[in-house]
Amino acid sequence: MMTGKLMEYFNRQPRIATVSTSGRDGKVDVAVLGSPNMTDEKTVVAAVGKNRTLANLQENPHAVCMIMEPGKSIADWKGIRVYLKVKAIATSGPVLDSFKNQIAKVAGEQAAAMIHASVFFEITEVRPLVDFGQGWEKSI
Repeated sequence: MMTGKLMEYFNRQPRIATVSTSGRDGKVDVAVLGSPNMTDEKTVVAAVGKNRTLANLQENPHAVCMIMEPGKSIADWKGIRVYLKVKAIATSGPVLDSFKNQIAKVAGEQAAAMIHASVFFEITEVRPLVDFGQGWEKSI
């Protein structure tokens, strides 16, 4: 994995990022998040509300973050799937405060007030958006 390139791609804006989770019961959920950021070669941090995503992550630590960038046609879209495992969930602290401040600037105080936790993930696998047997670096 080319981690420098992955980090640059993962943190680039604008982009659409979704995080898919499932609870203990196997019911799947997907959420659109603007906050996921890769902080080092193996770590992603995201801000979440007190919602289904957080509840699922508390029951099952595995998730997938899919990042997509639109192209002129569907064949020109770029993206990756980043497989994650929860390392820690924090409901207070400087990382959560930083997320809330950033979200307040971009989306307003009401949106920032909905953020309940920062979730720290370990990256376990990276795959292309569409996998035709190519390496992920060919998809970005």
